[in-house]
Amino acid sequence: MRFTVDRLDHVVLTVRNLEVSASWYQRVLGMDLEEYGRNNRTALRFGGQKLNLRPYDATGWDTAPHALPGGNDLCFITAITSTDVVEHLKACGVSVVEGPTARIGAIGPIISVYCHDPDENLIEIASYQG
Repeated sequence: MRFTVDRLDHVVLTVRNLEVSASWYQRVLGMDLEEYGRNNRTALRFGGQKLNLRPYDATGWDTAPHALPGGNDLCFITAITSTDVVEHLKACGVSVVEGPTARIGAIGPIISVYCHDPDENLIEIASYQG
């Protein structure tokens, strides 16, 4: 049997401090906090996707054998311009690592701005509108 993947549903991020990371994604990227499942796990919803936050020392999770905080590069698409992204990041006290800069996204050219989350994951905030 052959199949294709339709879309990405969620990503699990291993984090050093659950509260700090959840607060950052809410404040900086406007995600909605949600608790779910056993042991009140933490997720952050945006659009039709979510980030599940897994504390580094958590037990009882099915995860990669070497899941560590800070080993991810994630790209989020926004409807605002890269100039507005830079202004928002600065207002939130988040340093811009690079950008705005032209890149290629999943469906075409994007303009990207890069920063780091509290665990030093590389966060790319991009727009298809420039």
